[in-house]
Amino acid sequence: MAALTHDLVDFDEALDRYDPVLGFEVHVELSTKTKMFSAAPNAFGDQPNTNVTPVCLGLPGVLPVVNKTAVEYAILIGLALNCKIAPTCGFARKNYFYPDTPKNFQTSQYDDPIAYDGHLDIELSDGEVFRVEIERAHMEEDAGKLTHMGGSTGRIQGADFSLVDYNRSGVPLVEIVTKPIVGAGKRAPELAKAYVAAVREIVKNLGVSEAKMERGNVRCDANVSLMPKGSTVFGTRTETKNVNSLRAVDHAVRFEIERHAAVLDSGAKIVQETRHWHEDTRTTTAGRPKSDADDYRYFPEPDLLPIVTTPEWIEELRSRLPEPPAERRKRLQADWGYADAEFRDVVNAGLLDAVEETIAAGASPAVARKWWMGEISRLAKNADVDPGELGVSPATIIELNALIEDKKINDKIARQVLEFVVAGEGTPSEIVRTRSLAVVNDDAALGAAIDEAMAAAPGVVAKIRDGKLQAIGALIGPVMKATRGQADAARVRELVLAKLGIEG
Repeated sequence: MAALTHDLVDFDEALDRYDPVLGFEVHVELSTKTKMFSAAPNAFGDQPNTNVTPVCLGLPGVLPVVNKTAVEYAILIGLALNCKIAPTCGFARKNYFYPDTPKNFQTSQYDDPIAYDGHLDIELSDGEVFRVEIERAHMEEDAGKLTHMGGSTGRIQGADFSLVDYNRSGVPLVEIVTKPIVGAGKRAPELAKAYVAAVREIVKNLGVSEAKMERGNVRCDANVSLMPKGSTVFGTRTETKNVNSLRAVDHAVRFEIERHAAVLDSGAKIVQETRHWHEDTRTTTAGRPKSDADDYRYFPEPDLLPIVTTPEWIEELRSRLPEPPAERRKRLQADWGYADAEFRDVVNAGLLDAVEETIAAGASPAVARKWWMGEISRLAKNADVDPGELGVSPATIIELNALIEDKKINDKIARQVLEFVVAGEGTPSEIVRTRSLAVVNDDAALGAAIDEAMAAAPGVVAKIRDGKLQAIGALIGPVMKATRGQADAARVRELVLAKLGIEG
C-alpha cells in the first residue's frame, strides 16, 4: 500500500479553515430476474461465468433488448426521490477498456437520464433535516467482477494474475447522482452515512433491490473537495470508489477531509483522481486520474430505441410507491411503543430494518430492541463491523429468547451463546447442547452449592433470617460461581428461603 504523502490534519482543525463540498454516486443493483439487456439470470452466488449469454460476453453480432421491469424499477426509484421522469430517454455507449467489461464499453445513459432534478430530505441524529439535491438517476449495466490473485492486498497492484467472472456483467443498475452538497460542515461524515442509509432504505422498501451492501447491491462513490472559508469556488475533488458499508462511508469522507486539508496546508494541489478505500486501516490510496465525461467518448447506443414513458404509465407506477420513509418511521414507532430516544437510537444505529424484520418474525419489540441495540451492537463494535455483517438472523434472536423464556438458559449464558453463533458454531439450541450450557436447575446440585455458600457466610444468613431478603444476592453469587454461571437464579432464591423456613 502506498504511504501517505502528508500527515493528516485533525478533523475539527480542518473544518475550522475549510468548507467541505460533497457529492455521491450511489449504484443500486436491481433485483430483476434477468439482466438489463439479455435473458441471462440475474442471480448472486452462482458458479462463475454460468449466468451469461453472448450479449453479456460482448460477442460479435449480438443485439441487446431492454428489460422492461428494470425500466419500471428505475422509474419507481426516480419517483421515490422526488425526481421528474423524462418523457423520452435513451442509452449511450460509455467507452473504456477494462477486462471486466467484455464489450469495451458500458451501456449507460448520458445526457438524457430517465429521472432527474429530485431531492431527498435527510434526518440527522438530532432531528435536523438536511436537503440533498438529486441531479439524476440513470440506468446502466454493471461490470463483471475481477478477483486479483497472489497479492497481499487483494488489489491489482502486486497480484500475480486475475480471475474474471462475468455473472455480474449486465446486471441492471440505477446510478443516483447528487448535485454538489455544501453547508454540511462538521456534520459531513454523518450526512454522508445518513444519505446512503436513506437511499438503501428507499430501494429496499420499494422492493427493487435486496440492498445488501455487503453483497455490493448498494455501492457508494463518495466525492470530497474542500474550499477555504469564505470562498465560493469549489476545490478539486477526489472520488473514493465502491464504499460498501455505512460505517465506511462515514470514515471515508472523514479521512478525505483530513487528507485534503493536509495537502492544501502544505501548499500542494489536490490531484483529481479516484481513490481506493481500505477498511483495515481506514485510509484511502490513489487509484487512477479521474476521467471527465469527454474522455469516455459517449455516443448514442445505435442498437436500442428510445424509451417513451407515458403519463398513464408513470401514474400507475406512482400508485405502487410504499409509504414515505418519514411516515413509515412514525408508524413503526407508534406500533412498537418506543420512546423518542429509544427509536432515535435504533434509527441512528442503522438498525431499523433489522428490528422490523425481527419483530415481523415473531419477536416482541422489547426483545428485538434489547438484542440488536445491546449484545449484537457490542459484538459488532468489538469486531469493527456493522451489526448486519455479523450474520445474526431474526430466527436466531427468537430462538435465543425462547431458550431464556423456557428457563433453559439465562441472560448471561445467552450472551455467550450469541458469541458462538457469530463464530459459526451453529444455532443457539445446538450450541447449548454441544457446549453443555443449559441452566442448572437440579435441586440436588443447587442445594449442595447453596449449603456451601451459606456455611461460608453465616453473617449473610443471619441478615436473611432477620428479614433482609435482599442479602440473598450475596449467596446467589457464590452459587453462580460454583455452577459456572449456569444456575437458575430465581430457583436458587426459592431454595435459600425454603432452607431457612421463610415464605417468599
